[in-house]
Amino acid sequence: MLMALIGALAVIFVAYKLAESYGADDLIMLNATLFAGIGVILGGHLLFGITNIKHFGAVFSKVDGVESFLSAVKSLFGGSVFYGGLLGAMLAVVIYLKLKKVRVLTYTDVLAPCIPMFHFFGRLGCFLSGCCFGVECSVGFVYENAAVPMANGVRRFPVQLVEAVLNLALCVVLFYLLKKRRCKGRLINIYLAVYPVYRFILEYFRGDDYRGFLFGLSTSQLISLLLLVANGAFMLYSYMKGRKKV
Repeated sequence: MLMALIGALAVIFVAYKLAESYGADDLIMLNATLFAGIGVILGGHLLFGITNIKHFGAVFSKVDGVESFLSAVKSLFGGSVFYGGLLGAMLAVVIYLKLKKVRVLTYTDVLAPCIPMFHFFGRLGCFLSGCCFGVECSVGFVYENAAVPMANGVRRFPVQLVEAVLNLALCVVLFYLLKKRRCKGRLINIYLAVYPVYRFILEYFRGDDYRGFLFGLSTSQLISLLLLVANGAFMLYSYMKGRKKV
């Protein structure tokens, strides 16, 4: 939680400071990051609950009062899934910017590198707390008091640190493109074209099988594929639309 908070504060500070330099209103950018935070919280917990949907019947069948109901909700929705937070944040930001009647892509260009920056801190937090752990391996880290009990007592591959490094690298690349004013209006598309690829691969090094699988793929792998297809379709549509105007 502490690392996620540090990441959130870093995003707010960086996005606010860079806003005017790239044609965005700093106050609107500040509010956009706050709405993104709300979207992260709601979306992350909602998707976590959806991944637990098969347990709803068993959990709620034991409810016999307000206290047990709240306990059931906490157990089913208490965790958070990154992709849920990402989608929630994107939706919240787009709705807010549309209501403000500003050019959405101007703001998403600044926010795009902030996403992997926030995720970098988040994955460091995952490693420190022992959640989102990796598969058993001969070289790795042994948890004794991990947030998820099944991670304890076994040497595990530090998949959280690998993803943190990749997120940091993607963050640097996107900030470079932003600074050089390259790929204007497309930085969020670059993020959505790159992150799902290495997230899909890293899922094979995760050892938390309790998240569930469908068609032999984890929930995050399925979402990665859907994002790649949706982002690719959007970029193709934008390209064809631009050619018609020429």
